[in-house]
Amino acid sequence: MKKRNVTLYIVVATLLTGTLLSGCKEKAPQAVARQRAVEVETVTVNTQPLQLDVELPGRTSAYRVAEVRPQVNGIIQQRLFTEGSEVEAGQLLYQIDPSIYQARYDSAKAALARAKAVEHSARLKAERYEKLVSTKAVSELDQVENEANWKQAVADVAAAEAALNSARINLDYTRITAPVSGRIGRSLITEGALVTAQQSMPLATIQQLDPMYVDVTQSSTELLRLKKELAAEKLDGASAARSEVRVIFDDGSEYAQPGLLEFSDVTVDLSTSAVTLRAKIANPDEELLPGMFVRARISKGVKQDAVLIPASSMSRNPKGQAIVMLVNDKSVVESRIVETGPSIGEKVVIEKGLQGGETLITAGLQKIKSGIPVTTVAAQGEKAAQPQAMNTASSLAAAKTE
Repeated sequence: MKKRNVTLYIVVATLLTGTLLSGCKEKAPQAVARQRAVEVETVTVNTQPLQLDVELPGRTSAYRVAEVRPQVNGIIQQRLFTEGSEVEAGQLLYQIDPSIYQARYDSAKAALARAKAVEHSARLKAERYEKLVSTKAVSELDQVENEANWKQAVADVAAAEAALNSARINLDYTRITAPVSGRIGRSLITEGALVTAQQSMPLATIQQLDPMYVDVTQSSTELLRLKKELAAEKLDGASAARSEVRVIFDDGSEYAQPGLLEFSDVTVDLSTSAVTLRAKIANPDEELLPGMFVRARISKGVKQDAVLIPASSMSRNPKGQAIVMLVNDKSVVESRIVETGPSIGEKVVIEKGLQGGETLITAGLQKIKSGIPVTTVAAQGEKAAQPQAMNTASSLAAAKTE
């Protein structure tokens, strides 16, 4: 009797346990699903027009540089300018002792007068013999000789005129004038010093400071990529030869006057694999001086379909590739590898991997992984992700050099 009761108890317990387990199995997926639905913040990816700039290091240089040099030998009598002042083209700077050159000029002038007198006499004699030969009063041989003497006298006059011009030029060279307008530096020669026409040392240097040149270097790889983008019409309003340039000082302040890119070298530096670019900047107040280290912000054009995302929404895999987390149409997390461009404040430009309209996870990344379901809420900074015209000043010099 007791054995039947025990057996009956075991059967009932087994049935109850099976019923409970079957109920749990039916409810478990729903419970697990609810447990894994993590709440994350998201933004909708949008494309927008983006002004692309690049900052490159460079140095300023004078628009014109002219070295003042003597063209004749002599003793410096006077220095007629103030060091560091502005001078005008043609302004007298130095006076060389002109006495020797004045004497040579006077001698050449007298030689010319003598040659003209001889030519006048020879011409009259040749004209007289030309009339006499027609009446057979003189021989034709005498007439030919007198005409040849007159032509030789004409040549002597021309030689004397050339000698006089040479003497006048050398006399003028004793007055050393400014070849260009600009600011003149210190004088390297004092009064009483002997100068020669072949000396290697200049007397002074004049630099034109308005406008100024800014010479920068850009990676040849980046320059080639920019040309390809222009050819493919990915950038609007860009011109490789006339891009706008802004100068940034060491303290981060921006120079008020804009400039234009004027020149791109045709040779790549073998040691740095970089190309030299030259911009011309207005410098009316001479705030820029030659040799200053600056950064040039060069406009590359406008990219109409740029994609920007918060930098905090991006991570890296073990290979160093950039990864973002997206929410697909089934509310499931999906990871994707993207190619990044320049950073703009707290945002990053995405070159490849994202399209407009996709849902990007910006917060809660530490609680999710690819393949799990999530519930989404709008991120607080979602307004910042809406389309708008943006301007970037990305410091790409180091990256592009690599």
